[in-house]
Amino acid sequence: MKTRMKTKKTAGGWAIAGLALAGIAGADMAALRGTIRVDGSSTVFPITEAVAEEFGAVARGVRVTVGISGTGGGFKRFCVGETDINDASRPIQSKEASTAQERGITFIELPVAFDGLSVVVNPSNSFVDHLTVAELRAIWEPSSTVRTWRDVRPAWPDREIKLYGPGTDSGTFDYFTEVICGRAQASRADYTASEDDNTLVQGVAGDADALGYFGYAYYVANREQLKVVPIDGGNGPVTPSEETIRTGTYAPLSRPIFIYVSGEASRRPEVAGFVEFYLEHVGELATEVGYIALPETVYALARARFADRVTGTVYGRGSAGRSLEELFARR
Repeated sequence: MKTRMKTKKTAGGWAIAGLALAGIAGADMAALRGTIRVDGSSTVFPITEAVAEEFGAVARGVRVTVGISGTGGGFKRFCVGETDINDASRPIQSKEASTAQERGITFIELPVAFDGLSVVVNPSNSFVDHLTVAELRAIWEPSSTVRTWRDVRPAWPDREIKLYGPGTDSGTFDYFTEVICGRAQASRADYTASEDDNTLVQGVAGDADALGYFGYAYYVANREQLKVVPIDGGNGPVTPSEETIRTGTYAPLSRPIFIYVSGEASRRPEVAGFVEFYLEHVGELATEVGYIALPETVYALARARFADRVTGTVYGRGSAGRSLEELFARR
């Protein structure tokens, strides 16, 4: 059973409720029939769920199921042909791409929004004003000896830190451990882990000495129950916000998020219609559920990539340091 993130709709539904589907390749949405199987990232889940809800209002004959197995868990299913689309909070890994190739699965890689991993504490925490990347590493690295707040800074209380974070199948876990601890999957194991970010929200909200991290949208939707921690990546503490995530000044925890579409599934009219709808409206819907829209130039590149059914990943050798515009303009 999927867990719906707490979000607020406008009086007329999501921001694009009732929009005509002009420009969706002339597809007759009302005539579409079938089931679309989506799984993967809990971070991307709120966006895909919102798109699926709006799509269902105009393509009533199509059922879109959206799971939250985590990015890695979703890729395990996607790369053997069990699902049509995988939500991903990181690019596909080489071993996952190899599995897909071995099983004859092609994929179309499409960026959909920006996210900023948010480090949060309980609102009653009055002493954590910010954390540096070095302090985060000391807390989360596999060899960490940090047990209390005083172990982080001598002036902080001698009380045990209760840690909450994503499970090992999560793309958020992969990204956080890579940029904070220096290697993907390198993390201490003695923390409360869950692939469902709502579970992490509830844990931090209910524990005065909690510290956790998850996608920005889950902080935005629950800001009354959480206190976000500014992060100092070397240029002073920066709080995640729409502006700091979009510009990349919230470093190193800003990142793009994706959907991966099966090449074979993309030939089915209901899947093609859904993905075209997704790329046409995701910028508006991403904002509605707490994420940051990509530049329109990137969405245009993504639409062209899907229209041409360009398969494979743009990530790998030579991709480091390149913008999304540069990466997705390449074939």
